[in-house]
Amino acid sequence: MNNNLKGIVIDAGHGGTDSGALGNNQKEKDYSLKISKYMYDRLKELGIPVTLTRDTDTTLTPTERVNKILSAYGNDPNVIVISNHLNPGGGSGAEVIYALRNSPTLANSILSNIGETGQTKRRTYQRRLPSNPSKDYYFIHRNTGITEPLIIEYGFIDDNNNINFLNNNYKALAESVIKAILEYKNIPYTPPKEEIETTDTYIVKRGDTLYSIANKYDITVDKLKELNNLTSNTLSIGQILKVSEETPNTYTVKKGDTLYSIAKRFKTTEENLMDLNNLTNTNLSVGQVLNLIPTTATNYIVKPGDTLYSIAREYNITPDDIKSENNLTSNILLVGQELKLPTIKIPTTYIVAKGDTLYSIANKFNTTIQTLINLNNLANNNLSIGQELLLP
Repeated sequence: MNNNLKGIVIDAGHGGTDSGALGNNQKEKDYSLKISKYMYDRLKELGIPVTLTRDTDTTLTPTERVNKILSAYGNDPNVIVISNHLNPGGGSGAEVIYALRNSPTLANSILSNIGETGQTKRRTYQRRLPSNPSKDYYFIHRNTGITEPLIIEYGFIDDNNNINFLNNNYKALAESVIKAILEYKNIPYTPPKEEIETTDTYIVKRGDTLYSIANKYDITVDKLKELNNLTSNTLSIGQILKVSEETPNTYTVKKGDTLYSIAKRFKTTEENLMDLNNLTNTNLSVGQVLNLIPTTATNYIVKPGDTLYSIAREYNITPDDIKSENNLTSNILLVGQELKLPTIKIPTTYIVAKGDTLYSIANKFNTTIQTLINLNNLANNNLSIGQELLLP
């Protein structure tokens, strides 16, 4: 689909005297407004034309809501309407409802992205008016001309686990919807700064589960447990978890290893391993030591505002690495001081694995989606398993 987006209307469902669904001492109207305002701010930040139907706790009649939608960017198929809601009924998971006049493409993409946050995916569907099956059941679909409206039910307000997840992950859920829309319209997506600046650890928050944390950092639950020597799925608020592991510099060949299996394990290619190790064929010997990534060394001149921590973070090493390399006995640095930096890892390519996204790869290598797109001349955010990406 071409980038022909005229604008996005974010509809915060209910409001004012209409509380919407109730549960767990919360009101649907408050959640829909919170996630809608976050979406509005992010879309403005990304330079996307966007309008809110309400930005306060205001009562809107169906006619007033529809008028706001149609007057924002006109009655046009390139106007997307996102109506944010929560379900009642004690169930669990998200649903996306799309209009009879539209295809399920965007709805399916939104639900798929919501699933990546750790939320259960229920279904995408259309609903017809019983008295006239040729018409949509919901007025937000039925009365909004030829725009493309979607109702998103993010979860169930009266399910305790669901509402805890929703309250703790509403930003991630909003981002998942924004990302789906931009991909649908072939518009480059850039995650928020707070998402780009990830670290190797995560502090457990209320409502977190191993599954939700593993999804956030694009690893498996088993890997998360292995990294933290966990023997159960129980977590404590404030607990610090390791969420990534460094690729080692070398690997010692074991019985049964092949160059292909080693390349797959460390997400590289046989050709890269052969180049790094000056191999003329793919034969290996048990006990043979293979270089996994190229390395280099450099010096660094301390600038005003620098700290050991900021320098270490920039070069993917630790403050203790710098202190050891330079025989430092304290953390004090002087402007103009020359520091020797220890060996720095420089991955040059990455092989796309199952479950990878540009977002997860950008996070893994401390870069941005746009940098990867530019470096690899990508026309969109779609990736194929086995695809080789250049890294900055």
